Order: sequence, then C-alpha cells, then structure tokens
Amino acid sequence: MLLTDHLQGKRIKYFQIYRWDPDQSSRPTMATYPINLSECGPMVLDALLKIKNEQDSTLTFRRSCREGICGSCAMNIDGSNTLACLARIDTSSSKTKIYPLPHMYVVKDLVPDMTNFYAQYKTIEPWLQKEGNENYMSKKDRDVLDGMYECILCACCSTSCPSYWWNSEKYLGPAVLMQAYRWICDSRDQNTKKRMEMLDDTYKLYRCHTIMNCTKTCPKSLNPGLAIARLKRKLVTG
Repeated sequence: MLLTDHLQGKRIKYFQIYRWDPDQSSRPTMATYPINLSECGPMVLDALLKIKNEQDSTLTFRRSCREGICGSCAMNIDGSNTLACLARIDTSSSKTKIYPLPHMYVVKDLVPDMTNFYAQYKTIEPWLQKEGNENYMSKKDRDVLDGMYECILCACCSTSCPSYWWNSEKYLGPAVLMQAYRWICDSRDQNTKKRMEMLDDTYKLYRCHTIMNCTKTCPKSLNPGLAIARLKRKLVTG
C-alpha cells in the first residue's frame, strides 16, 4: 500500500529509476524518488516529468505527444514494456520500477539506442511503390490494413521478444515484420513479389517462434504475432 502521511494529506509513492550516464565512469544504478500522488497526474509520464522538473533535472527520457501517438516514451515499467504516457500509476503499491527498453544499448538513463531498429525498418522499404499518379483503393482493400497501419514503431513488441534479444542483428522483429506485411497487403503496391523474396530468409522472418510476447505488450492493442503468422503463410501459398 502507499505510505500515507495523514497529517499532511500526502500519498507518497516511490519511483525507482534506472540511471546511467555515459560521461561518468560509474556503473548503472537505481535512484529512488518520492512523489506525492496528490500533486501529480495519473500517468507514469506525469511522475517522470515531476521528478525532472522538481527533483533531478539530469533525469533523461524521451517524450513528445503524451497521447500514445508518437511512441517516444516507450520504457519498461514494473516489468512490462509500455508507453509511460499511457501507463497509469499503480496506486496499490508503494513503489514502481522503471527501466529502459530491454536488450538495447542505452544512450543515457531511460533512452535506448534505436539505431538498429530504424535501420531494419528502412530495409523493408516502408513506402508505396507504384507507377502512375492515381492510388485507388476500395473500402474492402483498405479494411485489410486495419490493425497494422496503427503501429507507432515504439519497439515495445520487438524488445519483449526473446528471438529479437538474441538475434537482433539478423531477425527483423515483430514491429518491422508487421509493417512489412502491411505493405505486402496493400493492394496499391506493385512490388509485392520483391518484398516477399526479401523476407524469405532463415533469420529475417523465421526466428519467430510464436511466443506472443509482442501481442501481449503492444500499447496500441495490435497483434504483431498474427501478422507474422499470416506473412509466413503467404510466403508458402503465394
């Protein structure tokens, strides 16, 4: 339960946050910050901003839209990958532990290095490839993209995947594979065959073992595991 100061009307919760500064010689540590929830917004991002503004200006993390749209504030909160702006503060416990996304190099504190993730995304050529000016799409064809185009590339799913942890240099991971399938399913695109040939690789696609951590952790409630399964089937059936 929260530690409550009845005399002062405070509801104190402790946030234990991963800290590491590459400019310092010390090892990573966990720093603890008390927050009065009576003076804080309901989301974990509210607590992080309050800590940075009032207690420790050196605390480093990414954030932008605060609406679950940009994916910037992805991090591991109490053992689950999610967006800090969408994660409500758990008022039933006295502490919350916050780490950067797992199995990624850390730039500083809660900021992961997304270089490899974005480089992999670039390899699938995530843009419409079509000759001509008109891009007609029927409503039925457009509906096929639902559940895939909404991905915000926060990397919560990929960094929850054990196959991605151990093979991130070769395996594309759930987020990138779902986006690859999104373009393969786009009725307007004319390079479907080329896209499928690029993915037909032992490591790029077939390191997925359908553990489904990706679907469980997606903050947008998407289903990367299902998209990957359908992508595998399409490669077999054509």
